[in-house]
Amino acid sequence: MSDAAPQETGKQHETRPFQAEVSRLLDIVANALYSNRDVFLRELIANGADACDRLRYLALTEPELLAGESELRVELHPDAAARTLEIVDTGIGMSRDELVENLGTIAHSGSAKFLSQLGDKKAEVDLIGQFGVGFYSAFMVADSVEVFTRRAGDSHGWHWRSDGRSGFTVEETVAAPARGTRILLHLKDDAGDYAEPARLQHIVKTYSDHIAVPVKLVRAEGGSTAGADGAPETLNAAGALWARPKGEIDEAQYKQFYRDATHAFDEPWHTLHFKAEGTLEYTGLLFVPAMRPLDLFDPNRRGGVKLYVKRVFITDDCSEVVPSWLRFLRGVVDSEDLPLNVSRELLQNNPVLAKIRQGLTKRVLGELEKKADKEPEAYVVFWEAFGPVLKEGLYEGDAQQDTLLKLARFKSTAVPANENGGWTSLADYLGRMPEGQAAIYILTGDDLDQLARSPQLEGFKAKGVEVLLLSDPIDDFWTARVGEVEGKPLRSVTRAGAELDKLGGEGAAEDGAAETPEETEKLLVALRTALAGKVKDVRASRRLTDSPVCLVADEGDIDLHLARLLKQHQRLDDTPTRILELNPKHSLITALAGKAESDAETVQEVGLLLLDQARILEGEPPLDPAAFSRRLAELVAKGL
Repeated sequence: MSDAAPQETGKQHETRPFQAEVSRLLDIVANALYSNRDVFLRELIANGADACDRLRYLALTEPELLAGESELRVELHPDAAARTLEIVDTGIGMSRDELVENLGTIAHSGSAKFLSQLGDKKAEVDLIGQFGVGFYSAFMVADSVEVFTRRAGDSHGWHWRSDGRSGFTVEETVAAPARGTRILLHLKDDAGDYAEPARLQHIVKTYSDHIAVPVKLVRAEGGSTAGADGAPETLNAAGALWARPKGEIDEAQYKQFYRDATHAFDEPWHTLHFKAEGTLEYTGLLFVPAMRPLDLFDPNRRGGVKLYVKRVFITDDCSEVVPSWLRFLRGVVDSEDLPLNVSRELLQNNPVLAKIRQGLTKRVLGELEKKADKEPEAYVVFWEAFGPVLKEGLYEGDAQQDTLLKLARFKSTAVPANENGGWTSLADYLGRMPEGQAAIYILTGDDLDQLARSPQLEGFKAKGVEVLLLSDPIDDFWTARVGEVEGKPLRSVTRAGAELDKLGGEGAAEDGAAETPEETEKLLVALRTALAGKVKDVRASRRLTDSPVCLVADEGDIDLHLARLLKQHQRLDDTPTRILELNPKHSLITALAGKAESDAETVQEVGLLLLDQARILEGEPPLDPAAFSRRLAELVAKGL
């Protein structure tokens, strides 16, 4: 094809600037991100193959969409003399709105976050496949890029053009293909070799051999062709790798298919290739990525497992294939027992798909169990990346709950950081529990380091009682749903202070109750009056050994961290008032107790300071920041 100026209709011409962060990301992608420029071709071919897959599915119910061009393919048109390369597909094409949305924004759900994480580190190149920015890799080799496209069934074609810097233009055109997309790259001076057929052959064989549609090379007029009849040369195998026997596939082919199918640049952490036979037949080729995508928790994120029926692509956004808490999976499921013309509505209530989902889930978790048992260090790498997602299955009350509890790993006060990364399983925790301990103790929060320093833990550490530290938002919810493990309740230490007396270890009370000095009792009475309405109660603490105060939840009240989460998400109107606990042995408390009867004003002022201190330790602001600052300054001045 020629790169002569296209004939435009002149209608609906529009020029748009890129957003600031998009321009920055484009500059990074084009000039600094990729260490190997060859991958631009793989990205553009993969996009074309996806477009063909989508059209193939739509044509099952709308065969007229294939009118005029029934073959689905991707073509490469190099022209060394003109220094251009065209990538043409006969897929679904794009409407004007789709063109603007797809090519006018980059990683719209995470570009700013991506930029902040990337910084100046070119070593983070492996992240690029997870942000939907592959099309823009074309600017590594091209001064300018033009896209001519027409959506199947539409009468209007569209032309998009950009130099990758100032912005882009969109206008109606008659030069668009009858259906599909044609991308025209005007190659840079140092990228002329990408218009050489031999170079393109090598790249396609390396990166795109398993793309499910044929990739054909169409040489410029006057150039030789591979076929004796002058026909375009097919460069790839164009086969369904998942349908081949495992014994015929090596590790390199699996890795390349993973990259082709997922547009990712890392290597899979684990590969699962199987064929289920019997009353229900389906094939799966699934991958667990090595890296966590930054948009893993984005509610708009699409699923990563593509559903095929008899090797015909159906959808890549089918939550019925795998549960949402396995959304990190990538790959393909191909069913022999679903009808080719299955609709989206039928998918949602299809009993065959429900059985496939059940079988896939069980198989994947079985593989993870094997990894956890045989390669615990490697499993920790997986858990650190995807553990928070896997724990969502515990909250959903899935039938696999027992297996998920076995797979779960937790930070603990009893496991040093240099031992298996500081992670422990529930089975190991239960095995270390001393005689007489009736519960599994947990502490939830936002930050592991802060949790490890929490005053709530002091009494448990003093008695040698292990506490699990949970810092994922889902932890507050799944622990409430699960309730207990092997008959042992999951108990938050913010509500478990009274139980310390029943546990063995240093400092255990003989009669099951801690004795409070008389002066401290007077202080408690004074503070209950001074802090009335601000706390539920003031009492002596059984859990504190080093800190003067802490806030705790009363029996039956909602956990501290959970209440804060619910309020942040507007699911709770007011945070319940808490109990303020004082450490009777702390020097500050004993000094203050001496003033309980003689200096009510000081008791009130210091009491309010102690309450604000306890709130800060729990991640909450002081009740009145200005008053807190004033009281603190006055107290320090008196001390000086």
